[in-house]
Amino acid sequence: MRLVFAGTPDVAVPTLQELIDSDDHEVVGVITRPDTTAGRGRKLVRSDVGVLADQHGIEVLTPRRMSDPEVAEALGRWNADLGVVVAYGGLIPQNVLDMLPHGWVNLHFSILPAWRGAAPVQASIAAGDEFTGASVFLLEAGLDTGPVYGTLTERIRDTDTSGDLLGRLAISGAGLAKAVVDGIEAGELMPVPQDRDGVSHAAKITTDDARVAWNLPSHIIGRTVRAHTPVPGAWTMLGDARIKLGPVTPVDGDPAVPADLAPGDLGVTKKAVFVGTAGGAVRLSTVQAPGKKAMNAADWARGSRFDGTEQFA
Repeated sequence: MRLVFAGTPDVAVPTLQELIDSDDHEVVGVITRPDTTAGRGRKLVRSDVGVLADQHGIEVLTPRRMSDPEVAEALGRWNADLGVVVAYGGLIPQNVLDMLPHGWVNLHFSILPAWRGAAPVQASIAAGDEFTGASVFLLEAGLDTGPVYGTLTERIRDTDTSGDLLGRLAISGAGLAKAVVDGIEAGELMPVPQDRDGVSHAAKITTDDARVAWNLPSHIIGRTVRAHTPVPGAWTMLGDARIKLGPVTPVDGDPAVPADLAPGDLGVTKKAVFVGTAGGAVRLSTVQAPGKKAMNAADWARGSRFDGTEQFA
């Protein structure tokens, strides 16, 4: 089949590569978000998907919106059969969905109808889910509501950050997306409507969402930090300084933890830094102070010369 691919960040790259490598399909065009400025020189930077498409000589479109006239013009010129979407980052209007004979399918990183929305992987970790997965579904007007062609499951490990889990799902999901495209071409797959029960939503993550609330139990804080690592990055305040935190480990009952740590209190030993919570404590892994690189928490504490009264807020 002739395919159009829409995607932007690195998690979409494995699926695009899988489709490019296929002997059965041709990627005739790629739609990605506009180039962004980055670095001190404020140079324009191509999206990860755009870079891969450029390397393979595939025409790339970077509209501000999918409703821009250039999108409809390109789709008519590409004469594609099916659109494949992975983490594009924008809505596709109904008139564009209707332009391709087989419509558009979307690879979503949850087992629908669980965690519809922008941040399903972060939501599943924060909620303490034991399993998550990926779904390929037919796009329609509703938010991730379309009928599903196929799913896969993935166990969430105790130490998984959202970056770890999303990396694995991007790889396995690429295979799922390719299998669905194959099945659609062969006429062997029909999408199945999503269950009405078990619907949950994963809103777009904000920086404020990643602030650690030390008045929660240690295991909840552990999930929160892992869910927001590496993006946007969990953080807390120490006085007027905003401190970025790497994954933390709940250490309830560990004899090395200083006694009577109130929520947010720092307990510094020669080898570790602990923080009190509403139930138990957590051990810090890495800490990044403003304007500094991330470093081992114990080294950070030694260099900071704390007096024992410090508290995160």
